[in-house]
Amino acid sequence: MYFWYRNLDLVTLLLWAALTIIGLVAIYSATHGDAQDFLLETVSRNFYRQLLWVTICGVGLLLALLLPIRVYQRVAWLAYIVSVGFLVAALLVGREVGGAQSWIALGPFNLQSSELAKVGTLLAVANLFATQTIGTVRMWYVPLTTGLVMVPAVLIILQNDLGTALVYMVIIPILLFWSGLPLRIVFLIISPVITGYFAVVSWQLGVAFAVLMTGGMFWYTRNVKVGVVAVVLTAGTLATALFALNTVLESHQVARVVSFTNPGSEEFRSGVGFHLVQSKAAIGSGGFTGKGFMEGTQTQGRYVPEQSTDFIFSVIGEEFGFVGAIVVLVLYAVFLIRLVRLADRVKHPFGSMMAAGVAGIFLVHVFINIGMVVGLLPVIGIPLPFLSYGGSALLANTAMLGIVLGLDMRRNDFSIYALR
Repeated sequence: MYFWYRNLDLVTLLLWAALTIIGLVAIYSATHGDAQDFLLETVSRNFYRQLLWVTICGVGLLLALLLPIRVYQRVAWLAYIVSVGFLVAALLVGREVGGAQSWIALGPFNLQSSELAKVGTLLAVANLFATQTIGTVRMWYVPLTTGLVMVPAVLIILQNDLGTALVYMVIIPILLFWSGLPLRIVFLIISPVITGYFAVVSWQLGVAFAVLMTGGMFWYTRNVKVGVVAVVLTAGTLATALFALNTVLESHQVARVVSFTNPGSEEFRSGVGFHLVQSKAAIGSGGFTGKGFMEGTQTQGRYVPEQSTDFIFSVIGEEFGFVGAIVVLVLYAVFLIRLVRLADRVKHPFGSMMAAGVAGIFLVHVFINIGMVVGLLPVIGIPLPFLSYGGSALLANTAMLGIVLGLDMRRNDFSIYALR
Protein backbone atom coordinates (compact mmCIF):
# COMPACT_ATOMS: atom_id res chain seq x y z
CA MET A 1 0.00 0.00 0.00
CA TYR A 2 1.30 3.45 -0.93
CA PHE A 3 1.28 5.79 2.05
CA TRP A 4 0.95 9.11 0.26
CA TYR A 5 0.93 11.08 3.50
CA ARG A 6 4.62 10.32 3.94
CA ASN A 7 5.26 12.92 1.21
CA LEU A 8 3.63 15.71 3.22
CA ASP A 9 5.86 18.79 3.07
CA LEU A 10 6.16 19.46 6.81
CA VAL A 11 8.46 22.44 6.30
CA THR A 12 5.83 24.35 4.29
CA LEU A 13 3.15 23.34 6.77
CA LEU A 14 5.26 24.62 9.68
CA LEU A 15 5.89 27.87 7.82
CA TRP A 16 2.12 28.33 7.47
CA ALA A 17 1.72 27.69 11.21
CA ALA A 18 4.53 30.12 12.09
CA LEU A 19 3.11 32.93 9.95
CA THR A 20 -0.38 32.36 11.30
CA ILE A 21 0.83 32.46 14.92
CA ILE A 22 2.81 35.65 14.27
CA GLY A 23 -0.35 37.11 12.76
CA LEU A 24 -2.37 36.23 15.86
CA VAL A 25 0.24 37.84 18.12
CA ALA A 26 0.30 41.02 16.02
CA ILE A 27 -3.52 41.16 15.80
CA TYR A 28 -3.82 40.76 19.57
CA SER A 29 -1.47 43.69 20.13
CA ALA A 30 -3.20 45.79 17.47
CA THR A 31 -6.66 45.22 18.97
CA HIS A 32 -5.99 45.38 22.71
CA GLY A 33 -4.40 48.80 23.11
CA ASP A 34 -5.09 51.39 25.81
CA ALA A 35 -6.66 53.96 23.49
CA GLN A 36 -10.06 55.08 24.67
CA ASP A 37 -12.46 55.03 21.76
CA PHE A 38 -15.95 53.72 21.28
CA LEU A 39 -14.76 51.07 18.85
CA LEU A 40 -12.30 49.49 21.31
CA GLU A 41 -14.62 46.68 22.42
CA THR A 42 -15.64 45.84 18.87
CA VAL A 43 -12.08 45.94 17.61
CA SER A 44 -10.80 43.76 20.46
CA ARG A 45 -13.19 41.01 19.36
CA ASN A 46 -11.30 40.73 16.08
CA PHE A 47 -8.57 38.68 17.73
CA TYR A 48 -11.05 36.07 18.92
CA ARG A 49 -12.76 36.02 15.55
CA GLN A 50 -9.40 35.46 13.90
CA LEU A 51 -8.61 32.69 16.37
CA LEU A 52 -11.89 31.01 15.40
CA TRP A 53 -11.02 31.36 11.71
CA VAL A 54 -7.58 29.84 12.31
CA THR A 55 -9.27 26.82 13.90
CA ILE A 56 -11.71 26.49 11.00
CA CYS A 57 -8.88 26.83 8.49
CA GLY A 58 -6.81 24.21 10.30
CA VAL A 59 -9.66 21.72 9.96
CA GLY A 60 -10.18 22.78 6.33
CA LEU A 61 -6.48 22.29 5.60
CA LEU A 62 -6.67 18.73 6.91
CA LEU A 63 -9.71 18.02 4.74
CA ALA A 64 -7.96 19.49 1.69
CA LEU A 65 -5.06 17.09 2.27
CA LEU A 66 -7.38 14.10 2.48
CA LEU A 67 -9.27 14.72 -0.77
CA PRO A 68 -8.02 12.86 -3.88
CA ILE A 69 -6.57 15.07 -6.59
CA ARG A 70 -9.16 13.94 -9.14
CA VAL A 71 -11.80 15.67 -7.02
CA TYR A 72 -10.20 19.08 -7.55
CA GLN A 73 -9.83 18.58 -11.26
CA ARG A 74 -13.41 17.38 -11.70
CA VAL A 75 -14.92 20.30 -9.75
CA ALA A 76 -12.58 22.96 -11.20
CA TRP A 77 -15.04 24.44 -13.70
CA LEU A 78 -17.92 24.22 -11.23
CA ALA A 79 -15.81 26.05 -8.65
CA TYR A 80 -15.05 28.75 -11.21
CA ILE A 81 -18.73 29.20 -12.10
CA VAL A 82 -19.69 29.35 -8.42
CA SER A 83 -16.92 31.91 -7.80
CA VAL A 84 -18.19 34.15 -10.60
CA GLY A 85 -21.72 33.67 -9.28
CA PHE A 86 -20.61 34.85 -5.82
CA LEU A 87 -19.01 37.93 -7.35
CA VAL A 88 -22.20 38.78 -9.25
CA ALA A 89 -24.31 38.17 -6.13
CA ALA A 90 -22.07 40.51 -4.14
CA LEU A 91 -22.64 43.21 -6.75
CA LEU A 92 -26.40 42.77 -6.56
CA VAL A 93 -27.13 42.07 -2.90
CA GLY A 94 -23.77 42.24 -1.14
CA ARG A 95 -22.72 44.45 1.75
CA GLU A 96 -20.36 47.38 1.35
CA VAL A 97 -17.35 47.36 3.67
CA GLY A 98 -14.52 49.87 3.34
CA GLY A 99 -16.00 51.21 0.11
CA ALA A 100 -16.01 47.79 -1.64
CA GLN A 101 -19.28 45.97 -2.22
CA SER A 102 -17.81 42.49 -2.12
CA TRP A 103 -19.21 40.95 1.04
CA ILE A 104 -21.93 38.31 1.33
CA ALA A 105 -23.56 37.31 4.61
CA LEU A 106 -23.87 33.55 5.15
CA GLY A 107 -25.37 32.97 8.58
CA PRO A 108 -23.01 34.37 11.22
CA PHE A 109 -20.19 34.80 8.70
CA ASN A 110 -19.47 37.68 6.34
CA LEU A 111 -17.46 36.34 3.42
CA GLN A 112 -15.50 38.42 0.93
CA SER A 113 -16.36 37.05 -2.49
CA SER A 114 -13.26 38.49 -4.16
CA GLU A 115 -10.96 36.52 -1.84
CA LEU A 116 -12.82 33.22 -2.17
CA ALA A 117 -12.95 33.56 -5.97
CA LYS A 118 -9.17 33.16 -6.14
CA VAL A 119 -9.53 29.44 -5.38
CA GLY A 120 -12.03 28.77 -8.18
CA THR A 121 -10.12 30.92 -10.66
CA LEU A 122 -6.82 29.11 -10.07
CA LEU A 123 -8.50 25.70 -10.27
CA ALA A 124 -10.01 26.64 -13.63
CA VAL A 125 -6.73 27.95 -15.05
CA ALA A 126 -4.86 24.87 -13.81
CA ASN A 127 -7.48 22.61 -15.37
CA LEU A 128 -7.15 24.50 -18.66
CA PHE A 129 -3.53 23.33 -18.84
CA ALA A 130 -4.26 19.78 -17.61
CA THR A 131 -3.75 18.21 -21.03
CA GLN A 132 -0.71 20.28 -21.98
CA THR A 133 2.97 19.76 -21.31
CA ILE A 134 4.45 22.59 -19.26
CA GLY A 135 6.97 24.44 -21.40
CA THR A 136 5.30 23.69 -24.74
CA VAL A 137 2.00 25.53 -24.36
CA ARG A 138 0.60 27.07 -27.53
CA MET A 139 0.07 30.80 -27.96
CA TRP A 140 -3.71 30.54 -28.13
CA TYR A 141 -3.66 29.64 -24.44
CA VAL A 142 -2.64 33.24 -23.74
CA PRO A 143 -6.09 34.77 -24.49
CA LEU A 144 -7.83 31.81 -22.81
CA THR A 145 -5.86 32.26 -19.60
CA THR A 146 -6.26 36.03 -19.72
CA GLY A 147 -10.01 35.71 -20.26
CA LEU A 148 -10.48 33.28 -17.37
CA VAL A 149 -8.69 35.60 -14.97
CA MET A 150 -10.12 38.87 -16.28
CA VAL A 151 -13.78 37.85 -15.85
CA PRO A 152 -13.56 37.83 -12.02
CA ALA A 153 -11.10 40.75 -12.12
CA VAL A 154 -13.60 42.97 -13.97
CA LEU A 155 -16.39 42.00 -11.56
CA ILE A 156 -14.12 42.89 -8.63
CA ILE A 157 -13.34 46.26 -10.21
CA LEU A 158 -17.10 46.86 -10.43
CA GLN A 159 -17.22 46.09 -6.70
CA ASN A 160 -14.85 49.04 -6.25
CA ASP A 161 -11.99 46.83 -5.04
CA LEU A 162 -9.17 47.78 -7.40
CA GLY A 163 -6.47 46.39 -5.10
CA THR A 164 -7.75 42.80 -5.17
CA ALA A 165 -8.46 43.05 -8.89
CA LEU A 166 -4.84 44.06 -9.41
CA VAL A 167 -3.73 40.80 -7.79
CA TYR A 168 -5.76 38.84 -10.34
CA MET A 169 -4.29 40.78 -13.24
CA VAL A 170 -0.69 40.53 -12.06
CA ILE A 171 -0.81 36.73 -11.78
CA ILE A 172 -1.63 36.44 -15.52
CA PRO A 173 2.00 36.92 -16.65
CA ILE A 174 3.20 34.66 -13.81
CA LEU A 175 0.94 31.83 -14.96
CA LEU A 176 1.86 32.35 -18.61
CA PHE A 177 5.57 32.36 -17.82
CA TRP A 178 5.27 29.13 -15.85
CA SER A 179 3.31 27.55 -18.70
CA GLY A 180 6.31 28.10 -21.00
CA LEU A 181 5.65 31.47 -22.61
CA PRO A 182 8.97 33.11 -23.63
CA LEU A 183 10.32 35.61 -21.13
CA ARG A 184 10.38 38.42 -23.70
CA ILE A 185 6.62 38.05 -24.25
CA VAL A 186 5.97 38.00 -20.50
CA PHE A 187 8.06 41.15 -20.07
CA LEU A 188 6.08 42.83 -22.83
CA ILE A 189 2.87 41.94 -20.99
CA ILE A 190 4.02 43.46 -17.70
CA SER A 191 5.70 46.51 -19.27
CA PRO A 192 2.51 48.64 -19.08
CA VAL A 193 2.33 48.04 -15.30
CA ILE A 194 5.94 49.18 -14.81
CA THR A 195 5.45 52.15 -17.13
CA GLY A 196 2.33 53.18 -15.24
CA TYR A 197 4.15 53.01 -11.91
CA PHE A 198 6.99 55.22 -13.12
CA ALA A 199 4.50 57.62 -14.71
CA VAL A 200 2.81 58.08 -11.34
CA VAL A 201 6.14 58.73 -9.61
CA SER A 202 7.38 61.10 -12.34
CA TRP A 203 6.55 61.53 -16.01
CA GLN A 204 10.29 61.80 -16.71
CA LEU A 205 10.85 58.35 -15.20
CA GLY A 206 7.97 57.04 -17.30
CA VAL A 207 9.52 58.37 -20.48
CA ALA A 208 12.94 57.02 -19.51
CA PHE A 209 11.58 53.54 -18.89
CA ALA A 210 9.61 53.58 -22.17
CA VAL A 211 12.76 54.46 -24.11
CA LEU A 212 14.90 51.86 -22.30
CA MET A 213 12.22 49.21 -22.65
CA THR A 214 11.83 49.79 -26.38
CA GLY A 215 15.55 49.88 -27.05
CA GLY A 216 16.23 46.89 -24.81
CA MET A 217 13.59 44.68 -26.43
CA PHE A 218 14.77 45.57 -29.93
CA TRP A 219 18.41 44.88 -28.99
CA TYR A 220 17.53 41.58 -27.30
CA THR A 221 15.27 40.21 -30.04
CA ARG A 222 16.57 42.00 -33.15
CA ASN A 223 12.94 41.97 -34.20
CA VAL A 224 11.32 45.16 -35.50
CA LYS A 225 7.80 43.88 -34.74
CA VAL A 226 8.68 43.28 -31.09
CA GLY A 227 10.18 46.78 -30.91
CA VAL A 228 7.00 48.28 -32.37
CA VAL A 229 4.84 46.40 -29.87
CA ALA A 230 7.06 47.67 -27.04
CA VAL A 231 6.65 51.25 -28.28
CA VAL A 232 2.86 50.90 -28.50
CA LEU A 233 2.53 49.35 -25.04
CA THR A 234 4.85 51.69 -23.15
CA ALA A 235 4.01 54.92 -24.97
CA GLY A 236 0.30 54.09 -24.90
CA THR A 237 0.37 53.37 -21.18
CA LEU A 238 2.39 56.51 -20.48
CA ALA A 239 -0.04 58.68 -22.44
CA THR A 240 -3.07 57.02 -20.82
CA ALA A 241 -1.66 57.40 -17.29
CA LEU A 242 -0.79 61.06 -17.74
CA PHE A 243 -4.16 61.79 -19.37
CA ALA A 244 -6.01 60.04 -16.53
CA LEU A 245 -4.02 61.84 -13.81
CA ASN A 246 -4.48 65.26 -15.39
CA THR A 247 -7.95 65.01 -16.94
CA VAL A 248 -10.08 61.99 -16.05
CA LEU A 249 -9.57 61.34 -12.33
CA GLU A 250 -11.00 63.55 -9.61
CA SER A 251 -8.56 65.40 -7.36
CA HIS A 252 -9.13 63.05 -4.39
CA GLN A 253 -8.53 60.03 -6.63
CA VAL A 254 -5.29 61.50 -7.93
CA ALA A 255 -4.22 62.28 -4.38
CA ARG A 256 -4.75 58.67 -3.34
CA VAL A 257 -2.68 57.39 -6.24
CA VAL A 258 0.27 59.78 -5.94
CA SER A 259 0.33 60.37 -2.18
CA PHE A 260 2.91 57.61 -1.62
CA THR A 261 5.48 59.69 -3.54
CA ASN A 262 5.49 62.32 -0.77
CA PRO A 263 3.07 61.41 2.04
CA GLY A 264 4.61 63.88 4.47
CA SER A 265 3.88 66.94 2.34
CA GLU A 266 1.38 69.49 3.60
CA GLU A 267 -0.96 68.53 0.75
CA PHE A 268 -1.24 64.86 1.74
CA ARG A 269 -0.16 64.62 5.38
CA SER A 270 -3.61 65.21 6.90
CA GLY A 271 -5.45 63.32 4.18
CA VAL A 272 -4.68 60.21 2.17
CA GLY A 273 -1.00 60.34 3.17
CA PHE A 274 -1.88 60.00 6.86
CA HIS A 275 -1.78 56.20 6.67
CA LEU A 276 1.73 56.19 5.29
CA VAL A 277 3.05 58.85 7.66
CA GLN A 278 1.84 56.94 10.71
CA SER A 279 2.92 53.57 9.34
CA LYS A 280 6.45 54.76 8.56
CA ALA A 281 6.65 56.45 11.96
CA ALA A 282 5.68 53.18 13.65
CA ILE A 283 8.20 51.10 11.72
CA GLY A 284 10.96 53.66 12.15
CA SER A 285 10.41 53.98 15.89
CA GLY A 286 10.85 50.24 16.35
CA GLY A 287 14.58 50.47 15.81
CA PHE A 288 16.63 47.30 15.69
CA THR A 289 14.90 45.11 18.31
CA GLY A 290 11.56 46.92 18.70
CA LYS A 291 9.76 48.41 21.67
CA GLY A 292 8.41 45.09 22.86
CA PHE A 293 5.09 43.27 22.70
CA MET A 294 2.17 45.59 23.56
CA GLU A 295 4.64 48.46 24.05
CA GLY A 296 4.43 50.23 20.71
CA THR A 297 3.16 53.78 21.18
CA GLN A 298 1.82 54.11 17.63
CA THR A 299 0.15 50.70 17.79
CA GLN A 300 -1.30 50.98 21.28
CA GLY A 301 -2.46 54.53 20.63
CA ARG A 302 -4.18 53.39 17.43
CA TYR A 303 -2.46 56.04 15.38
CA VAL A 304 -2.00 53.66 12.43
CA PRO A 305 -5.30 53.22 10.55
CA GLU A 306 -6.28 49.62 9.68
CA GLN A 307 -3.39 48.36 11.79
CA SER A 308 -4.86 44.88 12.25
CA THR A 309 -5.53 44.39 8.53
CA ASP A 310 -3.65 46.19 5.75
CA PHE A 311 -1.00 47.71 8.04
CA ILE A 312 -0.28 44.73 10.29
CA PHE A 313 3.37 44.82 9.20
CA SER A 314 3.79 48.22 10.87
CA VAL A 315 2.77 46.62 14.18
CA ILE A 316 5.50 44.01 13.77
CA GLY A 317 8.04 46.67 12.76
CA GLU A 318 7.31 48.85 15.79
CA GLU A 319 7.05 46.21 18.51
CA PHE A 320 9.62 43.71 17.22
CA GLY A 321 11.84 46.07 15.26
CA PHE A 322 14.12 45.35 12.34
CA VAL A 323 14.76 41.85 13.69
CA GLY A 324 11.05 40.98 13.74
CA ALA A 325 10.48 42.43 10.29
CA ILE A 326 13.41 40.47 8.84
CA VAL A 327 12.16 37.25 10.47
CA VAL A 328 8.79 37.72 8.77
CA LEU A 329 10.40 38.49 5.41
CA VAL A 330 12.67 35.44 5.67
CA LEU A 331 9.71 33.22 6.53
CA TYR A 332 7.85 34.52 3.48
CA ALA A 333 10.91 34.07 1.27
CA VAL A 334 11.40 30.45 2.35
CA PHE A 335 7.66 29.84 2.06
CA LEU A 336 7.56 31.13 -1.52
CA ILE A 337 10.68 29.22 -2.49
CA ARG A 338 9.12 26.04 -1.14
CA LEU A 339 5.96 26.64 -3.20
CA VAL A 340 7.99 27.19 -6.37
CA ARG A 341 9.88 24.00 -5.59
CA LEU A 342 6.58 22.15 -5.23
CA ALA A 343 5.39 23.58 -8.55
CA ASP A 344 8.52 22.24 -10.19
CA ARG A 345 8.38 18.88 -8.39
CA VAL A 346 4.77 18.11 -9.34
CA LYS A 347 5.15 17.10 -12.96
CA HIS A 348 1.46 16.88 -13.76
CA PRO A 349 0.49 20.18 -15.49
CA PHE A 350 -2.66 20.61 -13.37
CA GLY A 351 -0.70 20.41 -10.13
CA SER A 352 2.25 22.42 -11.42
CA MET A 353 0.11 25.32 -12.65
CA MET A 354 -1.94 25.31 -9.44
CA ALA A 355 1.18 25.53 -7.29
CA ALA A 356 2.72 28.23 -9.47
CA GLY A 357 -0.49 30.26 -9.33
CA VAL A 358 -0.69 30.02 -5.54
CA ALA A 359 2.96 31.07 -5.23
CA GLY A 360 2.25 33.99 -7.57
CA ILE A 361 -0.74 35.18 -5.54
CA PHE A 362 1.20 35.08 -2.28
CA LEU A 363 4.18 36.84 -3.90
CA VAL A 364 1.99 39.65 -5.24
CA HIS A 365 0.26 40.10 -1.87
CA VAL A 366 3.53 40.24 0.08
CA PHE A 367 5.22 42.55 -2.42
CA ILE A 368 2.33 45.03 -2.67
CA ASN A 369 1.41 45.03 1.02
CA ILE A 370 4.92 45.60 2.35
CA GLY A 371 5.69 48.07 -0.46
CA MET A 372 2.51 49.92 0.52
CA VAL A 373 3.28 49.92 4.26
CA VAL A 374 6.82 51.31 3.82
CA GLY A 375 5.72 53.92 1.28
CA LEU A 376 7.06 52.48 -1.97
CA LEU A 377 3.62 51.76 -3.47
CA PRO A 378 0.18 53.40 -3.28
CA VAL A 379 -2.20 52.39 -0.50
CA ILE A 380 -4.63 50.06 -2.28
CA GLY A 381 -5.86 47.77 0.51
CA ILE A 382 -4.01 44.48 0.06
CA PRO A 383 -3.78 42.21 3.16
CA LEU A 384 -0.65 40.33 4.19
CA PRO A 385 -1.23 36.56 3.77
CA PHE A 386 -1.82 34.69 7.06
CA LEU A 387 -0.91 37.77 9.14
CA SER A 388 -3.65 40.32 8.45
CA TYR A 389 -7.00 40.07 10.18
CA GLY A 390 -9.70 38.66 7.90
CA GLY A 391 -11.43 35.31 7.83
CA SER A 392 -12.17 35.20 4.10
CA ALA A 393 -8.56 35.87 3.10
CA LEU A 394 -7.24 33.36 5.63
CA LEU A 395 -9.74 30.73 4.44
CA ALA A 396 -8.94 31.25 0.75
CA ASN A 397 -5.17 31.31 1.29
CA THR A 398 -5.23 28.21 3.49
CA ALA A 399 -7.47 26.37 1.04
CA MET A 400 -5.09 27.11 -1.84
CA LEU A 401 -2.14 25.97 0.25
CA GLY A 402 -3.96 22.78 1.26
CA ILE A 403 -4.71 21.92 -2.37
CA VAL A 404 -1.06 22.44 -3.35
CA LEU A 405 0.24 20.34 -0.45
CA GLY A 406 -2.25 17.61 -1.38
CA LEU A 407 -1.06 17.67 -4.98
CA ASP A 408 2.54 17.43 -3.84
CA MET A 409 1.82 14.57 -1.45
CA ARG A 410 0.42 12.49 -4.28
CA ARG A 411 3.10 13.39 -6.82
CA ASN A 412 4.08 9.71 -7.05
CA ASP A 413 0.51 8.57 -7.61
CA PHE A 414 0.61 8.07 -11.37
CA SER A 415 -3.16 7.74 -11.54
CA ILE A 416 -3.41 11.52 -11.57
CA TYR A 417 -1.37 11.64 -14.76
CA ALA A 418 -4.14 9.76 -16.53
CA LEU A 419 -6.76 12.35 -15.64
CA ARG A 420 -8.03 14.40 -18.55
